[in-house]
Amino acid sequence: MRGASSALASVVALLGLLALAGCAGEEPEPAPELTNGIGMELVLVRPGRMTVGRFAPECPDSSAAARDDVHPRARWTAEDHARCREMAARDARPGFEVAIERAYYIGRHEVTQEQWTRVMGDNPSVFPGARAAGDASRHPVENVTWEDAQRFVARLNELERGPRYRLPTELEWEYAARAGRDDEPRWSEIRESGWISDVDKGTTHPVGGKAPNAWGLHDTLGNVWEWVEDFYNEEMFPDSVPPRSGATHVLRGGSFTSDVKNATWFTHAGGPGNGFDVGFRVVREVR
Repeated sequence: MRGASSALASVVALLGLLALAGCAGEEPEPAPELTNGIGMELVLVRPGRMTVGRFAPECPDSSAAARDDVHPRARWTAEDHARCREMAARDARPGFEVAIERAYYIGRHEVTQEQWTRVMGDNPSVFPGARAAGDASRHPVENVTWEDAQRFVARLNELERGPRYRLPTELEWEYAARAGRDDEPRWSEIRESGWISDVDKGTTHPVGGKAPNAWGLHDTLGNVWEWVEDFYNEEMFPDSVPPRSGATHVLRGGSFTSDVKNATWFTHAGGPGNGFDVGFRVVREVR
């Protein structure tokens, strides 16, 4: 009996060692957020799915347009409504399903002037120092080309050894900016979360001054347009497979000079934009 007990104990100990070895080989769970060596805050975005390019235009409510208090020139006839429905059906798009298969970190904020200066040693912004209202170090860097953004990423990778930094792909940007949403932001939400239609103010705004989205990202609507990795396809919506070449690259999110039409997560634009309202945010890959 004593020999049997000793053998059983040995088996149990061996199984424990094997279990520990298995645990040691597992990848650690990535942290939900982190701050790198230059003070850049990054948020973990986990894999998931979304529908891209869905477009379902709506016609005005027929009863509202027919009310007596509506100006005669603004009233719609039955023929107007029929024509609107016909055009909406013609222009509607079902969209396509996209799978984000790998987790990644993305900047909580757009890259700031302070962060750019720490990495690159200069500040190309149109609104630096005293000319920018508020804390200039927290204003997004702007007046940068796509090639400038790539140079920043390359230098950041030299300074921050470890997982690679890069620009987000267009679909990574949209997935993170939408934060699980499948509907267009309402006007009130855009005003709450984005700096737009502020051309009269004449400047960008410090990052993080508006409400974040559901995943903790600030300024995905407005403040500055954001460069992404992909080429522009000359269409309103992205393609399921980005073009391999093009005349320019994609800008996302609108800026402080944009109207509500451009302050959206769903459509895109092609650079170079105005320059003074174009910046970017970065992605850091998960090991």
